[in-house]
Amino acid sequence: MSFTYATLETAIQDYTENSETTFTNNLSVFIKQAEERILKNVQLSVFRKNATAAFTSSNQYLGCPSDFLAPFSLSFTNSSSEKVFLDYKDVNFIQTVNPNSSTTGSPKYYAHYDNDNFIIAPTPNSTYAVEIHYFYRPASLTAGSDSGTTWLSTNAPNTMLYGSLIEAYTFMKGEPDVLQNYNQRFVEAVGGLKSFGESKESTDAYRTGLVLRGKQ
Repeated sequence: MSFTYATLETAIQDYTENSETTFTNNLSVFIKQAEERILKNVQLSVFRKNATAAFTSSNQYLGCPSDFLAPFSLSFTNSSSEKVFLDYKDVNFIQTVNPNSSTTGSPKYYAHYDNDNFIIAPTPNSTYAVEIHYFYRPASLTAGSDSGTTWLSTNAPNTMLYGSLIEAYTFMKGEPDVLQNYNQRFVEAVGGLKSFGESKESTDAYRTGLVLRGKQ
């Protein structure tokens, strides 16, 4: 089973038995809120991305990708064509080790400075080519057409459904026992997704053996 944007909207209305105009006008909001819950609770390698950029000589800042959420690594290619990985630090550390931004050198550290920029230390002394590996925000299912799908709507339909139902039923101020049931089903679905993303998706049987769990 998988959902398109249209079939997920229909499922939400069918489960809640609600087709009132104000409710249906907020279906996209419920879906986006469910996607946000999932993104903040599960780490999936499918939401990792690489992007290239370049340091600007004598500029201690590097722009973040527009869909950036969190970093995994930042590297640059030095004058010897070697890839050098920077250590991720706090902004205070960066400003302590490089208090004078006009002091340039081969970069060693980086930090997430604000929503749009990284800060680098020492300030780059050349326009080195940069590669960033990061956790990104995927496009919402609601950003596409009615027949559109996303990785989550195709591969984690229960998580999307019950996450959306929690938001929808909260909006409706529905019965607590029904809301509790939706929440329990969502937690179970998230648990399965976490198991996939944090064990099956990130290991192989040849190197680590099969994932074993205690018998119930």
